[in-house]
Amino acid sequence: MANPRAFISFDFDNNEGQKNYFIGQSKNSRTPFNIEDWSSKQSLTQSEWERIIKEKINKCNMLIVLVGKQMASATGVVKEIQFAKECNVPIFGVYVDSATALNTLPNGLVRSRTISWGWEGIASQIDKVMTEGKNN
Repeated sequence: MANPRAFISFDFDNNEGQKNYFIGQSKNSRTPFNIEDWSSKQSLTQSEWERIIKEKINKCNMLIVLVGKQMASATGVVKEIQFAKECNVPIFGVYVDSATALNTLPNGLVRSRTISWGWEGIASQIDKVMTEGKNN
C-alpha cells in the first residue's frame, strides 16, 4: 500500500519556516506518509482559495496542523480544519515554534490529538488516524 497523503495546515504569517523544516525532516524520517505541499503560490480570491483548498484536503488521508504560539490569529487554519471535518478527513496537531499545551488551539482541533514534535509520536498518530479511517 502506498504511503498515506497528509495535508499540512499552518499559520502562514508565523510558522512558514517550521512548515518547511517539518517537510524537510519528514523526507529523512521513517515516518510512513507523504506530505503534499499545496500552499498557494499565488494570490486568490477567498472563494477560489476555499474551493481549491477543500478539494486538496479531500484528496488527502489526513490533515496535520502545525500548532504555533500565534495560532489564535490563524483564520486560514480554522477554515482548513473545518474543510477536513466536512470531508471526514482525520485531523491531528503537532506543536511547533516552542508551543505547548498551554497555547491556544485553533477551533476544531482537539487537545488530546495534539502532540509534541517527535517522529515516533507522529508515526503513531498517523497509524491511529489511518486505522480509524475517513469517518472519524
